[in-house]
Amino acid sequence: MITKDTIIRGLKNGLLITWDLSKIVVPVFFAVTFLKYTPVLPFISRHMAGLMHLVGLPGEAALPLVMGYFLNIYAAIGALLPLGLTAKQISIMAAMLLMAHSLPMELAVNKKTGVKVKGLLLVRLVLSVTSGLLVNWLM
Repeated sequence: MITKDTIIRGLKNGLLITWDLSKIVVPVFFAVTFLKYTPVLPFISRHMAGLMHLVGLPGEAALPLVMGYFLNIYAAIGALLPLGLTAKQISIMAAMLLMAHSLPMELAVNKKTGVKVKGLLLVRLVLSVTSGLLVNWLM
């Protein structure tokens, strides 16, 4: 049964989660927006354009992809927003990050369970690129 306390607790938890996520997304958004006006993002774009083009993404999409791989999906979202990607490109990025995200943390946890981390890393990265290729091809 939904009571007044349940609704208040839910709202409080929702606001706390929103606050925690915005502490990641907002600074990353501003950092990437700033990088767009410096030589850094164009440099990354030029050097990654060929590789990113294989999966249907522009070179500057390498930054949110790497942030998602190494930090977390929320950092990737913050980095994606200022790039103005199309729905197709965002779908490609989402599919790739679905397969491989927060790699250092998740691999550390898996290592403690006895999983061979190098093999798992390879599988996740291959699946990430493969899913990007498939989404690009299907859309």
